Amino acid sequence: MKRIINPLALFVIILFFSSCTVVRQGEVGVKRTLGKIRPEPLKEGIKAFNPFVTRIIKLPTRTMNIEVRLPLPSKEGLTVQSDVSILYRVVGSQAPQIVENLGKNYDQVVILPVFRSAVADVSARYFAKDMHTGQRTAIENSIREQMMTQLKDRGFIVESVLLKSIVLPSGLTKAIEEKLEAEQDSQRMQFVLDKERQEAQRRIIEATGVRDAQKIINEGLTPMLIQFKSIEAFNKLAASPNSKVIITGGGAPLLISPDKVE
Repeated sequence: MKRIINPLALFVIILFFSSCTVVRQGEVGVKRTLGKIRPEPLKEGIKAFNPFVTRIIKLPTRTMNIEVRLPLPSKEGLTVQSDVSILYRVVGSQAPQIVENLGKNYDQVVILPVFRSAVADVSARYFAKDMHTGQRTAIENSIREQMMTQLKDRGFIVESVLLKSIVLPSGLTKAIEEKLEAEQDSQRMQFVLDKERQEAQRRIIEATGVRDAQKIINEGLTPMLIQFKSIEAFNKLAASPNSKVIITGGGAPLLISPDKVE
């Protein structure tokens, strides 16, 4: 036997489920009744409402990512292609004002236009090569700060702006590579020159030491000392058992082997 469902009971069940919604974690609810926005946001949990006159609009409060590919103007007038990620989030307490003033498509209404204006203004202050070097972080931070100046009072927090996949003009890329190679060659040559300077300095110090030593020796060789050393050498030669001829005029002795005396 088939059970007949009471139409009234079915209507009540449908009405019950259609008059409840769940605001999940990472979301905030905004209640709109007869076109009027309630100023207090709805936090996580089950929320009941009258589906005939009220609607609950949910906005994400977690970090959102918008990826944009666009040309960036540089200081020298070149165009650099780049993929850019914009990480931002909605301030939950200001969600009602966002819905009332901007609607749910706030990313298209305000986030992207503000970003395009900021990125064009900031990138035009830098050379194209700077976007491919350590200046990239400074460019990203400047874009973020300029966006925050316009968005913080509207209920948005820009967490990061990330420049990705920087594509420089082909001619500039080659010029940068050649410049880097030239800088590396210059650094290598500087290393060689520094090494040669150190070697030259070492030789100067060595020669100075030899010169000073010879000067000290020469200053110490007085006529009396030379005569004394000559007498010492004469005495040693005279005491030697080997045959020899010694010629001296009172100065330094001259030793001649007998087999060379004819």
